[in-house]
Amino acid sequence: MTTGSLNGRVFALLAALISIYSLSQFFRSSIAVIGPDLAREFGLDAASLGLLGSVFYFSFAFAQIPVGLALDSFGARATIVSTALVAFAGSLMFALAPDFFTLASGRFIIGAGCSSFYMGALSVYARRFPPERFALMAGVQLGVGTLGSLAATSPLAAASARFGWRASFLGVGLLCLVLTIVAVPLLREDPETAKARLARRESLRSLLAGVVAASRVPSFWPLFFIQATTYSAFASIVGLWGGPWLAQIYGMNLDERGRVLFIAVLAQVIGLFLWGWTDRFFRAYKPASLIGVGGGIVMLTIAAAAPPSREWLTPLLVVFAFFIAVTPVLTAHGRALFPLELVGRGLTLLNVGNMGGVFVQQAVTGLVVESFGSRMVDGAPAYSPEGYRAMFALLAAELLVAALFYTRAIDLHPSKKR
Repeated sequence: MTTGSLNGRVFALLAALISIYSLSQFFRSSIAVIGPDLAREFGLDAASLGLLGSVFYFSFAFAQIPVGLALDSFGARATIVSTALVAFAGSLMFALAPDFFTLASGRFIIGAGCSSFYMGALSVYARRFPPERFALMAGVQLGVGTLGSLAATSPLAAASARFGWRASFLGVGLLCLVLTIVAVPLLREDPETAKARLARRESLRSLLAGVVAASRVPSFWPLFFIQATTYSAFASIVGLWGGPWLAQIYGMNLDERGRVLFIAVLAQVIGLFLWGWTDRFFRAYKPASLIGVGGGIVMLTIAAAAPPSREWLTPLLVVFAFFIAVTPVLTAHGRALFPLELVGRGLTLLNVGNMGGVFVQQAVTGLVVESFGSRMVDGAPAYSPEGYRAMFALLAAELLVAALFYTRAIDLHPSKKR
């Protein structure tokens, strides 16, 4: 069943899906602000901090195929609610961690728990809204949901300064539990949708065969690699290295770097809303996608060529975050590749690249930054400007290669079928 009207039931459904997804955005971005504090408390070097940031994305990516199978077989409600309880358990472990192993384990569990929050929503949108509205719905989901990332900047910095990072994460864990309880009745399928899903239910062997079939859809791999590099570039900077970079190169304290990252994430939120409309303007996916990725490459190249002055720092991050927020168009392009019976598995398989790319990216950038040497400042390692510049250059080069590969993708925009 599809619907185009935003009635009360649809609005409540959107609110539930977006609220839960915002928690995933908070968890994945939170290390950037509290990273220096974690480094001091647990004695972490750059590689360990990179691992702590990336382990969320590893478990998130690892869970995508099971999530896709569950969405197509059991529906969005059962999948989202069960994984949300896992996220709640992981947040408690993270907040109470006595050592680095427990801290990383808690973040690993959080990543697995958040693994269905975005794909579950997209699965609902793909089945209940017309195809030409999918990019807009994905943009709304990402744009409003990214308020969770905003909460992981200045608000998290303020809460950590007042209550400590542990109490802050305990609070977010309890919020996760409350939202899960609220979401149970709102995510109930209507009888027509439930009947259609049950009629399509496949054996495990058939479900797994569908995963293979999704990976063989024409243009799957160009979309896989552009998604693996685009969001990971943003997550590596704003979600992990932004805080240490601002602290160590520009001498910013917790509140200052929280404000700068807040503005950058706000620019991404605005970009997510605006980019979600552009495919309807171009009547195609690729033009908007290449403009957004190209703008991100330019900003990364500028940051790699020479450290921007303090005055130009925030504008550079704002422009970068805005351009790299082209994710809704890339997601809609990916959705257009798959028939309805493969939507859950196809989108989650693409998201393996999206989140797996962040895992690889954050781990690799940690090694790159550390390879240029460090010095101890206030009990924590501080890294050289050259290390951060090399990191920016690596991200720009990866985006360029992926964009060139993406130009070969077919563009199945709904407007071309009329």
